[in-house]
Order: sequence, then C-alpha cells, then structure tokens
Amino acid sequence: MTFLFDIGRVLLDFNFEPSLARLLPPGVNDADARLTILLDRRDGFEAGAIETDVYIAWALDVLGSAASSDEFRHAWQQIFTPNEPMWQEVRSLAAAGHRLILFSNTNAIHCPWIFEVFPDFALFDAAVLSFEVGAIKPDPAIYEYAIATHRLDPATTLYIDDLAPNIATGRVHGFRSFQYDQSDHPAFQRWLRAQL
Repeated sequence: MTFLFDIGRVLLDFNFEPSLARLLPPGVNDADARLTILLDRRDGFEAGAIETDVYIAWALDVLGSAASSDEFRHAWQQIFTPNEPMWQEVRSLAAAGHRLILFSNTNAIHCPWIFEVFPDFALFDAAVLSFEVGAIKPDPAIYEYAIATHRLDPATTLYIDDLAPNIATGRVHGFRSFQYDQSDHPAFQRWLRAQL
C-alpha cells in the first residue's frame, strides 16, 4: 500500500504569525495587515513562481523590517510543532513496509530544513513538493505529477490532507482520501483500520 501524506496540519502543525511578528519594527499599528499581505503571496512562493531571495526581500519590505535575510529564514522556519499521534502512525506504517510519500505545498526555506530538524522524515521513501513541481494543491497538475513520477495506482493509494479542496481533487484522481483533523485523531485511526 502507498500513502501520500500532507505535511502541514497533518505531520507538523504550524503558525506563521507569532514568529514573523518578531520581525516587525516596534510600534507598528498595522501588524496584522502586513502579515496578511505577506502570507497572501505565499502560494506563489510555494508554487516555485517566486525565487526565495526575491520573496525574502519583498517580505522584509512589506514588514518594514531591518532584519537580515538569515533572520527572516529563521523566523519563517520556527513555526512548526510535530503532531506526535500522526508520527506514531507513520512509524507503524513504515515498520509494516508500506510505501510513504510526502505530498505537500511547501517552499525552499522549509525544505530541506524540516528534514534535518525532524529526522523521522527519513521514514518517507519520496516527496512531491509544490515548489519543485511548479504547482500547488489542489491544482490537478501536482496530482498528475505524483501519479506519473511515482507510478501510483490511485486505487491502492491512501491520501491524507487537512484541506477539503485538496481532498476533493484527490478523490477526482481516484485516491482513497481522508480529510484529517488534528482535534479528532481517532477518526483517522478508524478510517485507517477500515482501509487496511
């Protein structure tokens, strides 16, 4: 059996705002608006349409920050918390010999950094990452890339993601798909038992 795992809010929870807010100059009265502008352009960055250095320079300008590029990278990275119940599932699936593939909208600041900081990512056999593919979920192109590149049989591929539009596109492509909610991990466990 092959498993496609999303990263954000499945394997790692994340929260950009507290970390990025530390880069804002003191006393700004529109902090939320600046952070919103920054994060609204994240899709282009994660689709690989914006070079990392270009995005960082633009982001620092939006924030009005005197931080360095390295300081921005550090803040952008310090947003993750492992979802330990799901990592227990991943370890069990890997031990049972299932094929595990990451399938995520992400960017060149987070990857490969997260793979170094969270060593259990080594349990995965491969990764389909949006910034490398040039498309983000739920764009059908990234699903088709995953199927072709990794010779997936959707009927025997289980796909876990937290976002409804991504799951909908997964189902269109024939994946056995589950919309994951961190607040209800037992629902995933019940689904997984039924699938296996």
